[in-house]
Amino acid sequence: MEMKINPAAKLDRRTLLKGLGAVTAATIALPHYARAQGSKTIKIGVISPMTGPLSLFGDTDAYTVDKIMALVKDGIEVGGETYNIEILLRDAQSNPNKAAELAGDLILNDEVALMLPASTTDINNPTADQCELYGVPCISSNSPWQAFVMPRGGAENPFQWTYHFFWGLEDVLGTFTGMWKSIETNGKVGMLFPRNADGETWGNDDYGLPPAVRDAGFEAIAPSMFEPRTNDFSAQISEFKANDCEIVGGITYVADLKTFITQCNQQNYKPKVVTVAAALLFPSGIEAMGELGEGMSSEVWWTPAFPYTSSLTGQTSRELADVWEEETGKQWTQPLGYAHALWEVILDTLKRSSDPLDREANREALAATNLDTLVGKISFGDGPHPNVCKSLYPDVLQPEAAMTPLDWA
Repeated sequence: MEMKINPAAKLDRRTLLKGLGAVTAATIALPHYARAQGSKTIKIGVISPMTGPLSLFGDTDAYTVDKIMALVKDGIEVGGETYNIEILLRDAQSNPNKAAELAGDLILNDEVALMLPASTTDINNPTADQCELYGVPCISSNSPWQAFVMPRGGAENPFQWTYHFFWGLEDVLGTFTGMWKSIETNGKVGMLFPRNADGETWGNDDYGLPPAVRDAGFEAIAPSMFEPRTNDFSAQISEFKANDCEIVGGITYVADLKTFITQCNQQNYKPKVVTVAAALLFPSGIEAMGELGEGMSSEVWWTPAFPYTSSLTGQTSRELADVWEEETGKQWTQPLGYAHALWEVILDTLKRSSDPLDREANREALAATNLDTLVGKISFGDGPHPNVCKSLYPDVLQPEAAMTPLDWA
């Protein structure tokens, strides 16, 4: 899929919030959201990377919460009774320790009935660990299922309270290598991974990028991992040059990729192909790269072309993206669809719960989810792990590799 940045897109967010479909938005202040009207209150904790290096992933979270609060402003009906919805949105500042701290506070002090870590391994996993510790149902997305499962005990270890839906590394890595085969290179791939949970997952020699590269007939060169926000990639560049790597693959975030590519130019290292996860997912990330981003490639895991509709509003992916662009003045961004789908699962869980104020009842309802959402069917039990649902299916749609410049319109 070829995509191009729209330079005319406005970067400021409009203050006027319009509803999902025909729903009128409510004005809601962060971080504690106003309650819908009803007799009892269901508290839901949301932890998002709203600031810091992962903030592009969190860009859609407050927006989506605004929309959901507008949708449930009169409460939700469960078992013939109306319940308030109270959403407690917290900023983890892209810090896993902060995410764990916030999760503990929401569980122990605010007594939330459900938890929603919005995205990224650094937010999902520490939040999920706290939910396992204290017995709170939790649903997350926006990180490969291996990143959610493997660092927390492995594929043979089921969880009691925490559930996750997204694609897996096996999906996107096959796309990476398939794209590389379409380009004439010497087949040598330099691996670029940060020293964090994402880097350790993508760089894993059993299920990550290195074995997928070798299985596809390429040679993998894996130097030491880099420290996030480093200002020196000399060690990695030196090893890539020494091994004549014409391809660079891995995962980085925007600031690190910009530093890396800048130093590649300074050190006269010019690979034919650069394919990295995360950093090139967002229009603003490409804009930050400027001309340095030309010709690079990345995964694409949600677009307005998704052939599904929302169980909450009936909107298509295209309609959801159009409303976002109209209201924010920004181009659509990939986490938007999953941010919406998470709330589809949350509200469906509550409506099916035998007691939406009881964590155990909500856990049972969450585990029994069988729902068609904006990102496909979400159902647990038949996936690669008892607590995981792969939200993309081979006969419908797979993550694609996208060459930049990007056209997100």
